[in-house]
Amino acid sequence: MSEETKPLKIFVGWDSREDIAYQVAKTSIERTTKADIEIVPLKQRRLRKSGLYWRDVDRLASTEFTFTRFLIPELMKFDGWALFIDCDFVFLDDVKKLFNQVDDRYAVMCAQHDYTPKAGVKMDGQTQTVYPRKNWSSMMMINCGHPSNKQLTKELVNQSDLGGAYFHRFSWLKDNEIGELSHEWNWLVGWYKQPENGRPRALHYTEGGPWFSQYEDCEYAIDWYKMYKYYIENVKDPEDAKKKND
Repeated sequence: MSEETKPLKIFVGWDSREDIAYQVAKTSIERTTKADIEIVPLKQRRLRKSGLYWRDVDRLASTEFTFTRFLIPELMKFDGWALFIDCDFVFLDDVKKLFNQVDDRYAVMCAQHDYTPKAGVKMDGQTQTVYPRKNWSSMMMINCGHPSNKQLTKELVNQSDLGGAYFHRFSWLKDNEIGELSHEWNWLVGWYKQPENGRPRALHYTEGGPWFSQYEDCEYAIDWYKMYKYYIENVKDPEDAKKKND
């Protein structure tokens, strides 16, 4: 298969507590593009079984995919571009437009937020940590064949003395190897505002989305409910519950 005909590879963080968020995010990507795509959930249990992930459970990790997203170059055999997003996204625009922006000069491309949330809790009681480059790694176009990403091996990702800060700040890269994408593709709900900050192309319910009762009336909740309704009525497989933790 030629490079031109390969499907666009998209990895989505998956957490056993938020399967519905993943399903809605996946549905939103499929509904807004006509491109040939392949969506892969990053399931920690599956990665452990395959021998790619063996880190001890990190009490500071707010999701099951806190570290596993950085295995993507390894999963891609260090070749080609791939998109990663957290599970708490809803796409409003065609994901192919993101792939059209890739620039081989960069190892990673992302929205470079100046985001400093208030300390406290988010989502289902998880601690809201504050650190430089917060939320940059929640949506990444990853150039898996870039020379600087060759060091992002499974051994490095599983190195116990390297915490989340090392990876989420892209510490293995030089600053000029990090390209910028518009924040409209990682629209932090509750942080960015229309029209002064533009318009969202992909919503990110970073502090909690409508699948949590305390956020059911959050900003842009209607967009999530619309995609959820479509998923329930047109996509959901009755066998999903049995497959969920595979």
